[in-house]
Amino acid sequence: MNPTIDLCWEVERLEAIGKNRARVRSVAVGGGGINVARHIARFGGRAIAVHTAGGEVGLRLNRLLDEEGVDHVAVDIAEDTREALVLFETGSRRSYHVVPSGPQLHEGEGERCLEVLERFLGGCPFVVASGSLPGGLRDDYYAAVARRVREAGARLILDTSGPALPAALAEGVFLFRCNRTEAESLAGRPVNSFDDARALNEHLLTTGAAEIAVTTLGALGALCSTSQGHTELYVPPLPGEPLSDAGAGDSMVAALATRLAAGDDPVGACALGVASAAAAMLTPSTESFDVDVARALLPQVRTVSRA
Repeated sequence: MNPTIDLCWEVERLEAIGKNRARVRSVAVGGGGINVARHIARFGGRAIAVHTAGGEVGLRLNRLLDEEGVDHVAVDIAEDTREALVLFETGSRRSYHVVPSGPQLHEGEGERCLEVLERFLGGCPFVVASGSLPGGLRDDYYAAVARRVREAGARLILDTSGPALPAALAEGVFLFRCNRTEAESLAGRPVNSFDDARALNEHLLTTGAAEIAVTTLGALGALCSTSQGHTELYVPPLPGEPLSDAGAGDSMVAALATRLAAGDDPVGACALGVASAAAAMLTPSTESFDVDVARALLPQVRTVSRA
């Protein structure tokens, strides 16, 4: 609903005085849903990205997606699509991701997005709703998405934050993935351990908010919870220096969706998700992770089942 064009620039070191000479490292379309669709295709699956696009930036966004070969459908909006800036310091190997809030959508534009979504629901087993909502949409927008997906007989994978999250969970989804920040906003307390994540996931399952709850815990790993129990999944040893966590969550969701659509069990799908998120940590800024690296890391994802 709120994609970006990510401009990644390289500098040796950011200086407070004088000019910082930069080199353009990459220009790519970003945003949760688009990233997920992109990675699903790289895993060999099929996905269509439904997204907004407005103004000259929106035209460029569509052109970049066409050039990349991402299957997508754009919904025109009045205001310009946002651009984000990623600064990568080659000296320190740190990334700084600067993201504006994006356009304001009016109610009619939000309804058009729902209408386009409904056109693709027939025969579609999974829908991923990923990323924050742009301004102007109701807080229950993703709840409306959840209702339409359920009525069509599909399953919703939700990965969002902010005011839209409680309303969507009140409606109920098939799978909900959250990071530590989102988990703490729902739990109202710190979530630092697998025990903390288990308490939250159990609440999500017992209240009907989600059939599967996946809470990620940064460098520790992730907890995958279903009615069958809880499984701790530990991040494998990285074969290189971690450079950025941008896009790690999208990489995990793409792996989850791909493997669930292929018939894998949730724990197996989540294991590939953890491996993919780890692979994403090895790439600077928002660049796509190496699928072969993710597959190589998969056997090293340690799992521990709890009742």
